[in-house]
Amino acid sequence: MKRIFVAVATALLLTASALAQATFETKAKFAVLMDEQSGTVIFQKDADERLEPASMTKLMTVAVVFNELRAGRITMDDEFFVSENAWRTGGAASGGSTMFAELNSQIRVEDLIRSVIIQSGNDASIVLAEGIAGSEASFAAMMNELAREIGLTGSNFTNSNGLPDPDEYSTARDLALIGRYLIQEFPEYYHYFSEPSMEWNGINQPNRNSLVEMGIGVDGLKTGHTEAAGYGSVTSTNQGDRRLIAVVHGLTSMRERTEEARKLLTWGVRAFERVAAYPEGSVIAHANVYGGTSGSVGLVGNGELSLYLPRGSRQCLSAEVVYVGPLMPPVMAGSQIAELRVFCNDQLVQAAPLYAAETVEEGDLVRKATDALKQLALGWL
Repeated sequence: MKRIFVAVATALLLTASALAQATFETKAKFAVLMDEQSGTVIFQKDADERLEPASMTKLMTVAVVFNELRAGRITMDDEFFVSENAWRTGGAASGGSTMFAELNSQIRVEDLIRSVIIQSGNDASIVLAEGIAGSEASFAAMMNELAREIGLTGSNFTNSNGLPDPDEYSTARDLALIGRYLIQEFPEYYHYFSEPSMEWNGINQPNRNSLVEMGIGVDGLKTGHTEAAGYGSVTSTNQGDRRLIAVVHGLTSMRERTEEARKLLTWGVRAFERVAAYPEGSVIAHANVYGGTSGSVGLVGNGELSLYLPRGSRQCLSAEVVYVGPLMPPVMAGSQIAELRVFCNDQLVQAAPLYAAETVEEGDLVRKATDALKQLALGWL
């Protein structure tokens, strides 16, 4: 029977003077601040409550499009037809954000992508959806399938543009996870999110994410607004030696949205300090191996393992190493088998993957019998 095992990390973490979790307050109804590399949430406010994602839905739209590009099913130079549905529902006549696509025209996929990201074009979103899946309903099914693959647990999508629908919803945590997915999986396309403006049909429109132009390191991702949901955004910055993803939603104006997102990102950059806790190759803990040439395997980070510790009053820091075990041989060197979790004041502030330091092969019959008795005595079997 597999069980979750917790091992104690080296004494450095348990005895070092740490810095208590700083406090942060926001006017946003929903908020998340996530470390992009590890996926650790370092601040949250109603992160798992349902919300209307508005145009932040378009992050999932472009995620599906990027997957289609990677699979070779479409290219940037393909041209998609502007249907009457796209023109009426998302075009100039709709009164929403639009790229002013002309009825019955054809538009390159790359131009449509840029419009969705920079201008938040509702018409461009629909054109992409219909061009890829034939209809918005079929495209929404693709969005939901990808959402499950990414690990979203609180989202359902019914359209590509985020126009109000009672059956379309997400959470602040899920929106941050979509942003993380885009950053990690499609770095070759990420530059679109920081383009300052786009011109189409003789109309120049600025990037709706005003933080991009503030010179504070923000390079994405997407804003959203409806009358019922208020103003929200998913933003990201790589300032402060790491990348952060911030989600705020439920605000009362564009100015408030900009300020609350800026404050949350700035706090995330400045309220934590980087500590090089474990040099490259240093063993952080050991995981039990059943029936192998060795009874345990050392756990190491991917290169030097740095921690980001919250600034503030001094407190004791704690850490644990979690893995599903006992491990069965062969355990191959370099395979990810555990996770280091760092806590401050009982709050998780960082998680980092750990890897096998060496290969543990299958042991002989004597070794297996010895381990079987050990496991029986400890109640593992």
